[in-house]
Amino acid sequence: MKKLVDENERSALIESAVRENADMIYRIAYQHTGSHHDAEDILQEVSIALVTKNAPLDDREYLKKWLIRVTVNKCHDLYRHKKRTQTESLDDYINTPSQQENNVFEEVLRLPENYRTVIYLYYYENFTLQEIADTLGKKLNTVSSDLQRARKKLKKILTEEE
Repeated sequence: MKKLVDENERSALIESAVRENADMIYRIAYQHTGSHHDAEDILQEVSIALVTKNAPLDDREYLKKWLIRVTVNKCHDLYRHKKRTQTESLDDYINTPSQQENNVFEEVLRLPENYRTVIYLYYYENFTLQEIADTLGKKLNTVSSDLQRARKKLKKILTEEE
């Protein structure tokens, strides 16, 4: 009977973790892939990983970092899989006008991947540079340099459009 209670407790913690972090996971996946469909798939894969892996459910801050790391890894896996299978997205062939051309988030998507991730975590998730470095497994100075370069590139992109 004790095991059943523990499993019910674990299920409730997993459900709570997914509900609390689903938006963040989706946004990170979207900013990496640029596709709503791929972002939804990655959200599902991260949720499955949360259930099947030994995720740190008792520590919310560590869990958030764990989820970000898994999300970024799933994005990289998807990229490698697409590159290996050499398929192309239909989104490349459908001409859809951009909904908000001055949307800063859309401009962030134009940055190289390592800059997008640092900008996103710093400005949208309010991570400190040290937290970003820990989460991404990079040195603090590298993250700081990436953030500085990303700001310059983003400024250049935004001023060119004006």
